[in-house]
Amino acid sequence: MAAKSAALVVDILHDIQQHILTYLLLVAVISSAFAVIYFTHVNRQTTSELEVLLTERDELDIEWRNLLIEQNSLAEHSAIERKASKMLDMHRPDTNSEVVIKLP
Repeated sequence: MAAKSAALVVDILHDIQQHILTYLLLVAVISSAFAVIYFTHVNRQTTSELEVLLTERDELDIEWRNLLIEQNSLAEHSAIERKASKMLDMHRPDTNSEVVIKLP
């Protein structure tokens, strides 16, 4: 019985030595297949993240344009005068209340 199992081990090792190139190629093909699967998955995740970032960029660009429009409307002189008169009760000075200072 021990002789049969020892002979079986020797036959298996001899078979592995004869077909080592086939086994190495099999391992290489399987490794290559898993690498393709992994990198395809990474590529899909990256593409998905890119789409999210592009959408966020477009939203920020729209918000920036709206803020520029708001800034331009708030910077107009008529809007500033209107707010000064309504909120702060300010008015333009009369010619009598103006004081001109001349520097020597």
